[in-house]
This record gives sequence, structure tokens and C-alpha cells, in this order.
Amino acid sequence: MERLNLLAVALGLACLAGINLYLTVFVTGLAIHFHWITLAAQYQSLEVLGNPSIITIAGVLYFLEFFADKVPWLDSAWDAVHTVIRPIGGALLAIQVLGHPSPVFTVIVGLLAGSTSLVVHTAKAATRLTANTSPEPFSNLGLSLGEDAAVLGGLALIHFNPLVALLIFLLGIAAFLYFAPRILRAAKAKIWLAWRKLNGPADLNVPVELSNRLPPRLESAFSEQNLLNETISWVAPCISGRGRRIPANLFGALVATHQEPHKILFVARKTGRPFVRTIDLEGSTVTHEPRFLSENLVILPAVGKRSKYLFIFPRPHAALVDEIVRNLGQRLSELALQEQTTPA
Repeated sequence: MERLNLLAVALGLACLAGINLYLTVFVTGLAIHFHWITLAAQYQSLEVLGNPSIITIAGVLYFLEFFADKVPWLDSAWDAVHTVIRPIGGALLAIQVLGHPSPVFTVIVGLLAGSTSLVVHTAKAATRLTANTSPEPFSNLGLSLGEDAAVLGGLALIHFNPLVALLIFLLGIAAFLYFAPRILRAAKAKIWLAWRKLNGPADLNVPVELSNRLPPRLESAFSEQNLLNETISWVAPCISGRGRRIPANLFGALVATHQEPHKILFVARKTGRPFVRTIDLEGSTVTHEPRFLSENLVILPAVGKRSKYLFIFPRPHAALVDEIVRNLGQRLSELALQEQTTPA
């Protein structure tokens, strides 16, 4: 039981280090130094954290992080720098908790603690990156304060009941791993959109032409689903947003064919497998919606039909989105005209 409690404290501190390493060390050191807590015999190795030098360094670094963590995009840059620092710090904290057990146990716990810190850090960094797409700063401020509160609450829970604390931390990690594919896809999409925005401002005056060639990685996905041998009219690479039976943040392309003017396809790869969905345009309204990081193509189905579809393009492709809206509007007009002229 004693060893299980040691493991719970070690991995619990590693989890908190993945959120905020400096606050974890700073508060733990203060509590030890001023005797706010009394270390049990098996935790005497943590007494080193109460050293004034360690408290001072951790306090200064936390002071810097406190402000950097609340500024949009600066917080993500800070997280990127700490992708290595937090897991290493979490592993060192966990090893320090153990004292001097067997070398094998030390290595095992160090590996587990480092991995745990990395998973928690990844969850934090991905969440903050997603929040940064909002132009207002309040979401970042709220998340940062919430993370600080979580560290303080986690430290208190580790002190009073390390096993319960570890169980809660593990449930949180399991939830993140379950949703990890969606979270990481969202983070990848936000990074790509931010990079494209920084490297090419939108220019509505640049003439564009819709390509009729699919990116090489999507050619096989389209050909496998193209049972009627339809020929491509145009292709527009994009990222999926909201849409029925279309997961968000898939890198793919919209495809229009000559044979089906009232339909378009979204072609992508999901977990390495072909992913193709058909969108019926009949009765729909197509609009261009500029956003902070992206230019969005919105397809609103006819009243009474299913929810809208959203496709995301980088900011430099504003003119491309306008051209798609014009093209789809023309297709819909021709379709409506055919219906009016067709005898009942």
C-alpha cells in the first residue's frame, strides 16, 4: 500500500507538471518550506523542493508563465517551448518522490511520469491552440486561470488522498485519449490556417481559376468511389467544418463533376482510408463567410432539410471561395431553370 501511495503521488505530480510545472514546484516548495504540510517519512525526499533557491527560481518562472499564458498565441508559443521541459520536469519530480528505491522501479516510474506529463501537456496545448482562433482574449484568460486553479486543487487532493487524485487524473487522461484524434485534427487545422494567414494575406482582386486536378493523395480515394466514371469539373482543396456525416477538420477537397451539376463531393482520407461524402445542392443557398483565420464556404440546405455544411479555406483563398460561390450559384440557377422548363 505504501508503494502504491508513492506511485500515486509521483504520477499525480507528473500530471500537474504537464499543466504548469513551475506552479507545481513553487506551491509544493512553499508548503514544505513554511511547514504548511508535514511530510511523512516516505516523502522526505521531497524536502529539497523547500530549498529557497528552488522556490525562487520556480517563482520567477511561474511569474513569467502567468502573463505569457494569458496572451493569445504567445501562450501557444510558450507551450511549444515547454513540450520537452514539462515531461522532463514531471519525470524528475516523480523520481524525486520515490527517494532511492530500486533502479528498475525508478526507471519505470520515470518513463510513466514523463509520458503522463506529455499527454497532459498535449491536451493543454491543443485546447489553448483551439481557443486562440477566437479573436477575443477572454477564453484564454479563463482557461489559464482554470488551469492554475486545477493545479492548486490537484495539489491539495494529492496531499489529502493521493489514490483518489490519481484516479481522477487517469480518468481525465483516458477521456483525452478517447477524443485525441478530434482534438489533434483541430489543432493541426488551426496551426495550418494560422501559418497560411501569416504567409499570405487575402486578396479579393487576384483572379483565380478552379483547378480540375485532385491532389495526388486523394486521387485513389475519388477513383475508388467513382463507380459511374464521372469526370471532374473542378477541385478545391479545403478543410471540413460542420456537416452531416462529415467529421470536422479533415484535410480534403470539394469536387464538382460534369455529370452531376446539382451535387458536389467532399473527398478526404480518414485514418488512412478513403472518405467520400456527397452533398445535394438542390434548393440550397451557398455563401462566403470571412472569419478571423479562414474563409468559409457555407452551404445552407432548403428549409426543412438537414443542417448546414461548412468548408474552411485559408485566408489567402478568399477569391477562390468567391469563385466557388459564383460557380455553385450558376449551377443552382441552371438547375432551377431546367425544372421550370421541364414539362410536368
